[in-house]
Amino acid sequence: MKIALAQLNYHIGNFEANRDQIIQNIEKAKDQGAELIVFSELAVCGYYPNDLLERREFIDKCIDSINRIALYCHGIAALVGGPSINKSPNGKMLFNSAYFLTDGRIESVHSKTLLPTYDVFDEYRHFEPNREFNLIELHGIKLAVTICEDLWFNQPVFSAFGRENLYAVCPVKTYCKQNPDLIINLSASPFSYNQAKLRKDILLDNARKYKVPVIYVNQIGAQTELIFDGGSLYVDQNGAIVHEMAYFSPDFAVIDTDKKNAEPVIQPETEIIAKIHDALVLGIADYFRKTGFKTATLGLSGGIDSAVTLALAEKALGAENIHVLLMPSKFSSDHSIDDAVKLADTLGVRYDILKINPVVEAFDQTLATVFGGRAHDLTEENIQARIRGTLLMGLSNKFGHILLNTSNKSEAAVGYGTLYGDMNGGLSVLGDVYKTDVFELARYINRNQEIIPLNTILKPPSAELRPDQKDSDSLPDYDVLDRILFDYIERAKSPAEIIASGFDQATVERSILLVNRNEYKRFQTPPILRVSSKAFGFGRKMPLVAKYAL
Repeated sequence: MKIALAQLNYHIGNFEANRDQIIQNIEKAKDQGAELIVFSELAVCGYYPNDLLERREFIDKCIDSINRIALYCHGIAALVGGPSINKSPNGKMLFNSAYFLTDGRIESVHSKTLLPTYDVFDEYRHFEPNREFNLIELHGIKLAVTICEDLWFNQPVFSAFGRENLYAVCPVKTYCKQNPDLIINLSASPFSYNQAKLRKDILLDNARKYKVPVIYVNQIGAQTELIFDGGSLYVDQNGAIVHEMAYFSPDFAVIDTDKKNAEPVIQPETEIIAKIHDALVLGIADYFRKTGFKTATLGLSGGIDSAVTLALAEKALGAENIHVLLMPSKFSSDHSIDDAVKLADTLGVRYDILKINPVVEAFDQTLATVFGGRAHDLTEENIQARIRGTLLMGLSNKFGHILLNTSNKSEAAVGYGTLYGDMNGGLSVLGDVYKTDVFELARYINRNQEIIPLNTILKPPSAELRPDQKDSDSLPDYDVLDRILFDYIERAKSPAEIIASGFDQATVERSILLVNRNEYKRFQTPPILRVSSKAFGFGRKMPLVAKYAL
């Protein structure tokens, strides 16, 4: 059978655009002789629509789109993801479904069994689990349709429910008792750099275990925090990749399941930092495109974080759509200003230099009577950051720019940032990238030519809010801190486990105390582009007032 795989970029709630590209790809598949075309999970409405699923008019538009798409399914069948209504009086109102369309109508509906409720996923809030496992027969071929679930059901996070219970409802295992000829998986699997290989391995393992070929169709694009990287696959019954589709870009392919010994199509393997780079560029570009904004601003300090953020933004939006501010104070070094100017000139980005000394002095004078002659401390450092944040928000408001936040994950983790100052922004670009990886990103950006000034990469990191300040005055060295943070945040290790692995006890306890004390700051940060398995924000819900024992 010839089957088309359509790896597309959807927009939540943009029914017309989603429907149009689905129909265009159906026509394209017909022209190439495909008998079936497969789209991804919740394709008609975009993934994940959250509480829009509670609005009846939203569901009506989803079903209307499905019915309109079905009219184009003559001479070809299609599998299209979308919500369906639970007609039983019991359970939730909806299923997360795959519609099988043929002969101009909805032939059957196949729904998702294992609904994820971890990290960024909260599907059980809206959907009822499937309890029916019916194969599709098309031109004598028996097809089992699953929705994303066989990608995650093996993950340890679900072991709390009992491994045996999970296996009892495993849709792949249940379907394979009926001897299907092919498993088709409609997916919305977001990118994370530390789980990308696991996702592929699970697909290959399932094919080997059940001796059934697998087609996996993912989507690409960003929906606020979530970034979908594509990488759709056709895997044979031996677990070998026959066709692998592009990453971080739309793609289309027609595969012939009857063709044996075909030359495999496999994407070249890229290093992790390249994947993070491509994910962030896609995340920025889609956030602007899907919100209707075109232009951005940020504060360019001469430091590594703002430099990397600007380079990524220029790649995503174009230099003509970015206007940055350089806001030196009396503590700013000459080389930082020079580095910032050099970078802006290299990228062709418009910049203005606004010296903040007069504004800082005005604040000092205004607050002098209230402060009663107390010595300068962190308060005055934070005021500098808030002055810069106010100037950037002024530019944002006046010209309709989105302010890009430049804080990295290490800083966000330990609270090394100023609320209403350098933590301002409409989108956090590096909020899920540890400081050591920010340096790696800078080197990757410079892989072919020097874009980010070498001095920006080599000099010790500093907020430059007091004389001769360095980040290491307040924090452990980043190569140590980031490994502690990764163990605590991504791996959920206890302080005792981290100490036992060889880290200094005082450093571990101090670092984790900073993480736990600064939930209130992170609660107020802008949306963070997610590139790891555990980003701050929607996927990491912690109480603000909890007492933590180390």
